[in-house]
Amino acid sequence: MTDDRDRDRERWVAAVVVCLGVFLLGMDLTVLNVAVPDLDRDLKPSMAEVQWIVDAYALVLGGIVLTAGALTDRIGRRRAFTIGLAICGTTSSLGALAEDPDWLIAARCGMGAGAALLMPATLSIITSLFTAPAPRRRAIAFWAASLGVGGMTGPVLGGALVEGFSWRAGFWVNVPIVAVTLVLTLLVVPKCGFRRAGGRSGERVDLPGAMMSACGLLTLVWAVIESPSKGWTSAPVLTAFTLAAALLSAFVVHQKRRADHAMLPLPLLRLPGVVRGATSLTLLSFAMYGALFVITLYLQGVLGYTPWQAGLRTLPLAGALAAGSLAAPRLLTRNGERTPIAAGLLLTTAAFAVLARTRADSGYGHLLVFEVVAGLGAGLVAAAGTETVMGAVPPCHAGLGSAVNDATRQVGASLGVAVQGSVLSTVITDRLGPMAAAATPAAVLPPFPAARQAFVDGLTASALTAGSVSLAATLAVIPWRSTIPDATTSHEGL
Repeated sequence: MTDDRDRDRERWVAAVVVCLGVFLLGMDLTVLNVAVPDLDRDLKPSMAEVQWIVDAYALVLGGIVLTAGALTDRIGRRRAFTIGLAICGTTSSLGALAEDPDWLIAARCGMGAGAALLMPATLSIITSLFTAPAPRRRAIAFWAASLGVGGMTGPVLGGALVEGFSWRAGFWVNVPIVAVTLVLTLLVVPKCGFRRAGGRSGERVDLPGAMMSACGLLTLVWAVIESPSKGWTSAPVLTAFTLAAALLSAFVVHQKRRADHAMLPLPLLRLPGVVRGATSLTLLSFAMYGALFVITLYLQGVLGYTPWQAGLRTLPLAGALAAGSLAAPRLLTRNGERTPIAAGLLLTTAAFAVLARTRADSGYGHLLVFEVVAGLGAGLVAAAGTETVMGAVPPCHAGLGSAVNDATRQVGASLGVAVQGSVLSTVITDRLGPMAAAATPAAVLPPFPAARQAFVDGLTASALTAGSVSLAATLAVIPWRSTIPDATTSHEGL
């Protein structure tokens, strides 16, 4: 009995270390959002360069995470985790030392590459540490909470670092976190990796498949990120969407031809748990990441808070998200995945209905209601959706299952920011006329009531957009039949 308790303690210590890396990853997605004005004064980037400084991390992460997940299953999860951490730490240092925008963009790309290798490794380590369903669900809930809280607290930490030091501190802060996590990983995280079912140790990596998937996803995420500034129907964006569709279609055909040694076994994508979990996570990310972008601007542009004060006022969202994530395992165990996912999406839909009723004089109290309700709902969906994906995937493909989970989240998040940002910008331009035509949603609002009202009108429209997506997802979930496959069961065709 004592030995069992010791082993459980060792597993949870390892899980906490891995989740520290997850927290770092989530934080890096948003930590620079409030640092743009300070960075602009120092490096004098163009508007296009500012956008790439902010978006390069998410672009590379979303573009190569699927390939990184396949690599994780081959080289071992702990090795992939440590290499990803080392890349993140090194490129963060280079970013902190940047002397021009191009240098900084390259550093952010490097951080995204490290994160793409680190992210699927974290979740696959968790599922290999906890093979029994009940503890695995609790561990995945902790993983989801760590990722969500990291992303939500990024603006808080970024604001504090900018006000206390400079934008460079947003990069330097990663270095001690990476160093501590690396040391603890080597001490307490066991080596865990599965060779592909039926695979051979000398089997070559599918380089054409890796190139097609990476280029296809990179092009898709680029098109989504660039759509607000270039226009959804502009020639570059339409070309990028067409090219992405062609590359990803070619990747699917290539994988069918390599059925016995495919980088991404297509039957994996037909598993009900993978389809349901990935879809719910995509739609949730669309709604919540877009909303976080808009309300951060609302706190500064309309309510007049400083970057640090604005970030601090998003903390209730992070706390509620953590609470929802940690509550999900009990609902999963009792009722299956449909109940927590449907309940979570219903809560987020209700929260967006509250946000859509925002007025120029509503104040922070009204926003607080949205944050608490939306955070609880998002936490339920994040934990239950991730468990649904990972519970359906066989252990030998845990890295790929995690990568599918991560890629869908990232595409959903990028699309949410792009669409909701476009809606916000369009409404502001419509209300204020030509004077706002060249402005971005991040611009400082002119100091008169009409501008404040225009922003609130845009916020209402974006909230209705996100709420409609959340409602449609809720209605799609209700007919589900709850089943949670055990990750240790066999999977035909995989």
